[in-house]
Amino acid sequence: MSGWATQPGLRTVQGQIEAGLAGILHSHPPTPILTVAGRTDAGVHATGQVAHFDLNPDQADGLVRISRGKGRPPTPLAVMVQRRLSGILVTQPEIVIKSSVLAPPGFDARFSALYRRYEYRIADSVVGHDPLQRFRTTWHGFALDVDAMDAAAATLIGLHDFATYCKPRPGATTIRTLQEFRWRRDPDGVLVASVQADAFCHSMVRALVGACVAVGEGRLAGDRLVDLRIERARTSEFKVMPAQGLALLEVGYPADELLALRARETRARRELIDDTE
Repeated sequence: MSGWATQPGLRTVQGQIEAGLAGILHSHPPTPILTVAGRTDAGVHATGQVAHFDLNPDQADGLVRISRGKGRPPTPLAVMVQRRLSGILVTQPEIVIKSSVLAPPGFDARFSALYRRYEYRIADSVVGHDPLQRFRTTWHGFALDVDAMDAAAATLIGLHDFATYCKPRPGATTIRTLQEFRWRRDPDGVLVASVQADAFCHSMVRALVGACVAVGEGRLAGDRLVDLRIERARTSEFKVMPAQGLALLEVGYPADELLALRARETRARRELIDDTE
């Protein structure tokens, strides 16, 4: 699976779901386009992804009418969508539709979100390499100092320009609010980073993790991470970690009555006057 976003000639999550929608709604074009909370790269997992699409009245009515039978009430639209999609996607084992609901007014899967929470897993030489976990855990051949990594991660929390830790896209801001960044060892010894922000730039989580790994190896001083952030330039002092090991766990949203306001606020370009503190 080549990540989330549709790409010509490649199997992607968005492409497969939209193909399923096209099959369900073949009598009622056009096919809806999915809007996702966080586009994931190839190799990145997502257990808490959120996406939305819009149906016109004919499409919604067509789905409901399919479930009507003599003397039976129609199946609710959201239930019908999940049931039909899951039936089509049964041949795509990488994709599971966990639930389907009618979106409240003003909801936007991307712009209404308050935060995205990711997890990155690393097995270092302390715990050893488990081949059964190879699709969700990155293997690192040296022992890492989790306490030094955790202390360094804490210095990056807050509203900042994270250009150093992103692959910038033309016209896109690299200003983000990093709400949580911490490291721990799970009971099995695997190092786990918990990273939460209002939004993430391209490759931001993997770059942040890579910087902390350099600290954990002793190659980079922990306080250097802030200096690099302030410099706002790509650097060779750390490496961006592989997609393998990264998973999107959760997307958080405000109360229903605040969804539209949150979407408007998020669309407004954020500017940081002074990012030197």
